[in-house]
Amino acid sequence: MARINENYLKLKAGYLFPEIGRRVREYAQAHPEKEIIRMGIGDVTQPLVPSVVAAFQEGVSEMANGETFKGYGPEQGYGFLREAIARFDYQSRGVNISPDEIFVSDGSKCDTGNIQEIFGHDNKVAICDPVYPVYADTTVMSGKTGVCQANGYFEGILYMPCNESNGFIPEIPTERPDLIFLCFPNTPTGTVATREILTQWVDYALKNQCILLFDAAYEAYITDPSIPHSIYEIEGAKKVAIEFRSFSKTAGFTGTRCAFTVIPDELMAYDGLGQAHPVKPLWMRRHTTKFNGVSYPVQKAAAAIYTEQGAKEVKEVVQYYLENARIMTESLKEQGFTVFGGVNAPYVWVKTKNNLTSWEFFDLLLQEAHVVGTPGSGFGPSGEGYFRFSAFADRSNVLKAMERLKALHF
Repeated sequence: MARINENYLKLKAGYLFPEIGRRVREYAQAHPEKEIIRMGIGDVTQPLVPSVVAAFQEGVSEMANGETFKGYGPEQGYGFLREAIARFDYQSRGVNISPDEIFVSDGSKCDTGNIQEIFGHDNKVAICDPVYPVYADTTVMSGKTGVCQANGYFEGILYMPCNESNGFIPEIPTERPDLIFLCFPNTPTGTVATREILTQWVDYALKNQCILLFDAAYEAYITDPSIPHSIYEIEGAKKVAIEFRSFSKTAGFTGTRCAFTVIPDELMAYDGLGQAHPVKPLWMRRHTTKFNGVSYPVQKAAAAIYTEQGAKEVKEVVQYYLENARIMTESLKEQGFTVFGGVNAPYVWVKTKNNLTSWEFFDLLLQEAHVVGTPGSGFGPSGEGYFRFSAFADRSNVLKAMERLKALHF
């Protein structure tokens, strides 16, 4: 008798974003005459920049020539891309990350979900609340939890509530976890962590032999020069942190798929006898066993963002989305909403009005304004009463959506 992985049965509700898609589809089918503006899922709308497209096309042309054709490439990524990442994303900031500590993949969502495979089932995992749902869901799938409780928390996960009282920044837990997910700039709240805050987390991990799983997918949106772009800018972090980065929101690769994970040589984890083992070879084993690498043309396209012209073009697109965030932030504040984020991140985090729940607010906006956002409760129980707007939209739609919200007269 074939048996299922019963941990999947603990996930009572569907994944947040497909549920949003389902509700929007049903409304659109019932009201085909309505123009729906989508500002929920963090998918980009601006096309790939010219330098990226040119490199992509060149890579495809090379695949059509017998002399330059590429078959299987190195699973961890081509050297030209890993070297560019190491030089421009890390060494330029005074961080000594080498190319062989970088693993190119098809997305940070995959990597943040798959990373738990190399750690034991008895690890205690800590996550922020609210935060990107993948962290909790994949912890459940991996068998590290009990059932979902009435308060929305899974038994076995250590939740770190993030709310207005603590500035949406997680506090150091009183109970010691083994693996700690941190996400800055944060989705959904758009908050960032100062150097002092990150130093506290690194010091805590060093003292308690924890590993920080640091999701920096939105680092390109940091505008404050005092805010670190990488956890490795903090002294000692290479001993306790894994960093995840993505080309999706930085360079519009959501439909192209390219990201990378950094695992320093110094990072150690422990077996049942307390013996230390380097983590990088474990991920290398997993990566090379279960993944055949990102395609050559995609990696060539990704490398183009590190050229002088490519970097300029990508920065302009990032600024475009940040301007969207500014427009939304100012408009929503003018309408009397309490607003967070939208400065160092492409997300605007809004408190609902009139004691509406997150999903009630979602339905109201969909049905009355025909605008789609993301219910805060979908990111965790502490997100109840909040709503996330994505700045990854066309400017005309951003302006139109804000006008529609004004017309609702909350």
